[in-house]
Amino acid sequence: RVLQHFNTTAEDYTIIFTSGCTAALKLVAESFPWIPEGTKEPSSRFCYLTDSHTSVVGMRRITASMNVLSVPMKPKEILLLEKNGLPAEEQNCTTSHLFSYPAQSNFSGTKYPLSWIQDIKSGKLLPIKIPGKWFVLLDAASYVSSSPLDLGVHQADFISISFYKIFGFPTGLGALLVNNRIAPLLRKTYFGGGTAAAYLAEEDFYFPRKSIAERFEDGTVSFLDIIALKHGFDVLEKLTGGMEKIKQHTFALAHYTYTVLSTLKYANGAPVVRIYSDTDFSNPDVQGPIINFNMLDENGEVIGFSQVDKMANLYNIHVRTGCFCNTGACQMHLGISNEDIQRNLQAGHVCGDDIDLVDGHPTGSVRISFGYMSSFEDAQTFLKFIIDTRLSKSDTGNPLQSSVTKLMTESTPDDHPSFNSADKLSPIPHILDREFGNNSSTTKTIVNWQSPEAEVESIRAAVSETAVPTCRRSGKPITVSNIYLYPIKSCSAFEVTEWPVGNQGLLYDRNWMVVNQNGVCMTQKQEPRLCLVNPSIDLNRKFMVIQAEGMDPISVSLEENTGKESVIYESKVCSHRVKTYDCGEEIASWFSLFLGRPCRLIRQSSDVKNRSHQKNTKGLASATNISLSLVNEAQYLLINVASILQLKEHISARLEEPLELEELIRRFRANIVINAPESFEEEEWAEISIGALRFQVVGPCSRCQIICIDQQSGERNKEFLQSLSAARGRKTNFGIYLMNQPLHSSLPDTLSVGSQVLPVLKENTEIQPPTSGEEKCSG
Repeated sequence: RVLQHFNTTAEDYTIIFTSGCTAALKLVAESFPWIPEGTKEPSSRFCYLTDSHTSVVGMRRITASMNVLSVPMKPKEILLLEKNGLPAEEQNCTTSHLFSYPAQSNFSGTKYPLSWIQDIKSGKLLPIKIPGKWFVLLDAASYVSSSPLDLGVHQADFISISFYKIFGFPTGLGALLVNNRIAPLLRKTYFGGGTAAAYLAEEDFYFPRKSIAERFEDGTVSFLDIIALKHGFDVLEKLTGGMEKIKQHTFALAHYTYTVLSTLKYANGAPVVRIYSDTDFSNPDVQGPIINFNMLDENGEVIGFSQVDKMANLYNIHVRTGCFCNTGACQMHLGISNEDIQRNLQAGHVCGDDIDLVDGHPTGSVRISFGYMSSFEDAQTFLKFIIDTRLSKSDTGNPLQSSVTKLMTESTPDDHPSFNSADKLSPIPHILDREFGNNSSTTKTIVNWQSPEAEVESIRAAVSETAVPTCRRSGKPITVSNIYLYPIKSCSAFEVTEWPVGNQGLLYDRNWMVVNQNGVCMTQKQEPRLCLVNPSIDLNRKFMVIQAEGMDPISVSLEENTGKESVIYESKVCSHRVKTYDCGEEIASWFSLFLGRPCRLIRQSSDVKNRSHQKNTKGLASATNISLSLVNEAQYLLINVASILQLKEHISARLEEPLELEELIRRFRANIVINAPESFEEEEWAEISIGALRFQVVGPCSRCQIICIDQQSGERNKEFLQSLSAARGRKTNFGIYLMNQPLHSSLPDTLSVGSQVLPVLKENTEIQPPTSGEEKCSG
């Protein structure tokens, strides 16, 4: 059935099931008949396109161990090659070379010519002019998810595929399709269960099975998932009518989305996005249903992909961000040099993290992909998200935006088909104006997000470490105005006027958390009603009282129950493992009743090695000395009232009802709230002192969708994250993380409201307190 899907038979190809496309590629690298350097015969070459997945590029480590040279080629280099072939005397050389390329770039959706397969195998097109015979490895994982691959015509020697990318299931199954002509040449070193026809345990005797598939499928194959493939192919055919129709359908969606995206402009004419593509999305034979882009602000500066991802989450849209395991294409399209990659690594950026900008330059981008199940409404929802988050709703007469509205309401041309329930293929229907607004005369418009004054303030606030002034602008005293702790992670704040400080931060701050029946931590992202649970701590009576509307109060002892009856569990907080113990059935029933789902309350155990801070922060003591409770990032979070007041102006302008300062403070869920004279000056600090306590600043707090939740009602409003992004100039940072300098006394110190805050700037310029009411700063 698999071979039938690719229009071939068992006479021409053998299927070797693997754990995924990556395992299929690794198998080729290990078993290809390489000729190493230093032998009498001409040596082999492994050549690959730079626009390749990591799993292809990673093959070079195996070839290097076999003393075989690897040669990367840029797409433009092979496109410019002339089809001359080798001289006749060099064509008889039997040395095997391998050329690998993707049928479709997983970065940009560019489809590379399948005609390369025959041209390279026949010797007409030579990646490198070297004696020998070239074989072709086609990475088809991205291509076959939405396009038909005819192996009867395009007979590559090896084809790696992932069934997950075709059906979305199963995740741990791929295959290597091997041309039977080359199969006998493959070499196998290791032999696992089921691959031997016979072997001896006491002597070096092994005879492989005759079948290529059985010889290379070590151990038990995933036969239950393999059985599921037949149903996958049958359902795919029944729902869509085949891969050619999927190709046309997905391209229609991509073409439409590309057309609208590329038309979006700000009021000053600047584009809203920068699209990374080698085509103009006019031909499905050269472009797949992938759009890769970065969002821009009005000045043409890139908005980091992590911020775009956070905003998309608010609209229930999943996008892929980063470099997509394709560094070569990422470098080519974003203009990132080899030195930049190495410099970014030294700056702390690694693949898969959320460091999206380094020195203002993007480290990656945003990708959207369409599949057979994607609909025209999905495309509209995505475009509406872009317009709602980047463009304003005023200025309805803007001609640029009128053209966009027309694009978004016109039907797609008849040669770009789609599926519907009536038949398997039909034109995309006309979309009514009401799809994009309550009034057909309403259009989205393009204006600047910020007033000039606010923009100047945002620029001033985004002070880089290399441009920090030598002293605070104002010598007015800074004081602590509020102190909050959150005994139960993601539940309501407990406000105090003074509170003891321990080695993990404020005493009992985030010592407990609520977990679901699988032991996974629950937060307000999944369960907003957690904010309605109000814990309070009585230090004298040594218990915590938990209250919620409609529920009887319940208390939990502050004394740790770590006797023989208690069971220590291992839980996770932000990928870090922590030791916890269960707080019992009574409190579990209380939370389950209130939240309407099975859950339990657990507490961090102090009897085992504490979770430690992992970040390498200048000036901090050894990370093993810095202990964390159940917090996400650091022991404390500090915010500034002056910064909140400035942000309040931006948010209030976008909301129908006025916003109270206290409500906004609670949304940011800080431990320490300070009154500083200037907004965002806290971002210039390296460390601070409050009384006898010293704190190291470990970085800004990048905000997520929890700030969209009203901490009094549990209701969501996505305007808050959007307004923060607008106010902060493309970032969602607000507040700073602090860590204790280790306490020198075994007795807990105390943090009090009204205490003076003495900051030290990032250039280690200590700020002296003002004297006699005068504003002073030290050099």
